[in-house]
Amino acid sequence: MAFFVMAVITSFKRAVMIKRRVDRMIPSIETSDGAGVKLRRSIGSSHFLRLDPFLMLDEFYSDDPNDYLAGFPSHPHRGFETVTYMIDGFMRHVDSMGNSGVIGPGDVQWMSAGRGVIHSEMPEQTEGRMRGFQLWINLPAAAKMKPPTYQDIPKDSIPEFSEATGLRVRIIAGRFEYDGRVIPGPINALSADPYFLDVYLPAGHSVSVALPLTHNSCVYVYEGEAMIGDETTLLVHRAAAILTEGDTVDIMASKNGARFLLLAGRPLNEPIVQHGPFVMTTREEIEEAISDYQCGRLTDSAKV
Repeated sequence: MAFFVMAVITSFKRAVMIKRRVDRMIPSIETSDGAGVKLRRSIGSSHFLRLDPFLMLDEFYSDDPNDYLAGFPSHPHRGFETVTYMIDGFMRHVDSMGNSGVIGPGDVQWMSAGRGVIHSEMPEQTEGRMRGFQLWINLPAAAKMKPPTYQDIPKDSIPEFSEATGLRVRIIAGRFEYDGRVIPGPINALSADPYFLDVYLPAGHSVSVALPLTHNSCVYVYEGEAMIGDETTLLVHRAAAILTEGDTVDIMASKNGARFLLLAGRPLNEPIVQHGPFVMTTREEIEEAISDYQCGRLTDSAKV
C-alpha cells in the first residue's frame, strides 16, 4: 500500500511539473591559469564551490592578445573530463594520445582524461578576440583509471533549434524537448549524463527546458540579462545560478535579451580529493597520480 501511495505521489509531481528556482549564486572571480591566461572562474573557485558532478567552470574572454597568448602549455590530467567550447577565436589541441587539431567558433572538444593524459591548448591566433568556456566534469571512481578518450565536435555537428521568435538553442550534450520534439546532442557515452545547452533568448521572451529530476543544474548568463520563472530578480551576470530540484526550468530574458549556458548532470555522490590537475577519491590515489606523472607512468605515450 505504501508503495502504491508513493507511486501516485511521484506520478502527480511529474504531472504538475516541479519548477526549478534559484537556490544560490556562485559569482565568477578574476583569475589566471595555464601560463597566465586571464579568465573568470565561478564553479570551482574554491573546493567548497562545486556542483556535483561539475568541478569547475571557466570563462575566458578578451580582445587583448596579452591576456591569452601564453596559452596552456603541456600539462597532465587524471580522473575527470574537460569540455572546451569556443565562441570566438581558435585554439590548437595536442595530446599524448596522438590527437591534434584546431577548434574554432562554435566547436567543442570533449576529453575524458581517465587514467591519464598530457596535453596542451595553445591559441592559434596572435590578435583578435578569444572567447569560450571550459567545464570540468568529475568521473566516477569506477571510470577514473579507464583509458583516456577524445571527441572533437565541429560546429556543424552540433544541432541547433530555432524558431521565428528568435529563440536559438545549441544542444551540445543531453537533449532539448520542445513542442513534442526531442533533439539530442552529439555527445554520448558519458558517466554523468550531462546536459550542456547554449541558449539565446530575444528580449522579453522565455523558454521552458525539461531536465531530469535526478540532475543538479545551473544557469550561467554571459550576455544580456535573464530571470528564472516568475522571480523578478535578474540573475547575476557571469555567475553560476545554482538551481533547486525539479524537472523543468523556465527562463525569461529581460529587455536586453540573454545568452546563457544551461548545465545539468547526475551527481556522483562520491568523495572528491583534488590536487591541481588530478581528481581522485582518496589521498593515496592522488599521491599515486603525482608519482606516476613524475616517473613518466601517467600515460603510455611520450609527453607533448
